[in-house]
Amino acid sequence: MTRIVADISISLDGFVTGPGPGPGNGLGTGGEGLHTWAFSDDPDDRRILREATDRSGAVVLGRHLFDIVDGPEGWDDTTGYGAREVGRPAFVVVTSAPPESVRTSHLDWTFVTTGLHDAVSAARDRAETAASRTGKDLDVVLMGGGATIGSALAAGLVDALTLHLASIVLGAGTPLFTGGVPRTLVRRSVIPTTTSTHLFYDVPR
Repeated sequence: MTRIVADISISLDGFVTGPGPGPGNGLGTGGEGLHTWAFSDDPDDRRILREATDRSGAVVLGRHLFDIVDGPEGWDDTTGYGAREVGRPAFVVVTSAPPESVRTSHLDWTFVTTGLHDAVSAARDRAETAASRTGKDLDVVLMGGGATIGSALAAGLVDALTLHLASIVLGAGTPLFTGGVPRTLVRRSVIPTTTSTHLFYDVPR
């Protein structure tokens, strides 16, 4: 069964970017430390990233994040989805209008203009098609940004939440949790590494 997995790095004070994120300053001021684990040589970090990338049948992201990864300082042949893993699942972007052009046209992009529910549904279809083709269990991954994942959690669209807790305090930036319905998650596992604490939760619906 295809799961909807929200997966994001977060600071100790709850931010998924530093202040002022955007093209040319992707994770905001000071935010680079959020992804130290993704470029680490720690064997557990590498395994967690590789397994998550391999299980990604389709990936959902918001338009703001798309503009960063598709920008001139964004993804390339050596750094992309899954950092150095450079995975190539189908990507589904939630947006009010498709971009006029796409720099990373070698990737499989779909632009959904009718909201998050429809984007997740489109991603599920793509993931299930990929699973049928490969014979593997594959997930739909919500990679961000924070507003997209927060909205998906509030809407009850998420089956599992993975947080990569970085050992940094940003003080300001983009918060992941901004309110909504109180909810108790079910912890599946905790894996500490030299760079991060990886937290895996089931999200009861």
